[in-house]
Amino acid sequence: MLVKVVITSKNPVKINAIKIGFKKMFPKFKFKFETISVDSGVTEQPMTDRETYLGATNRVKNAAKEIPKADYWVGIEGGLNEIEKDFETFAWVIIKSINGKIGKAKTGSFFLPKKVIRLVKSGYELGHADDIVFGKNNSKQKNGAVGILTDNVLTRKTFYIPAVIMALIPFKKPKLY
Repeated sequence: MLVKVVITSKNPVKINAIKIGFKKMFPKFKFKFETISVDSGVTEQPMTDRETYLGATNRVKNAAKEIPKADYWVGIEGGLNEIEKDFETFAWVIIKSINGKIGKAKTGSFFLPKKVIRLVKSGYELGHADDIVFGKNNSKQKNGAVGILTDNVLTRKTFYIPAVIMALIPFKKPKLY
């Protein structure tokens, strides 16, 4: 069985995390993955849990309009949330199937260093702020803030994979959802 999955990003980190998640949950299936850049309908750097969730949801809706013939559409949106003057970062994963079923999950979260927060508050997107503070180049398409801060014990890709897997639960156990 060939399953077509539309990934709403051209970011290799997100693409690889989604591919790994689908292959782990459905090892007997063969997949065709297609990528598309679509608008999230939210700010470049979502600053609340709700805005981040909405961004992932909008990406899925917009991708389904652009590429209507698929089995699944997947959106990952990274965001920030302020808690008592500190900022946590996380991502939402939204998956929609051809029959309209929705799977959703959120990554874990961690708090950002004060230097990074200052740049984000001044208008920088998190990936750009990380590059400035840590002297990196395009870190959001590599190991991301989590990789930089953990010395790659956890990378942006390995951070996303569990959330992709959890968002696939309703499709793995459809009778329960």
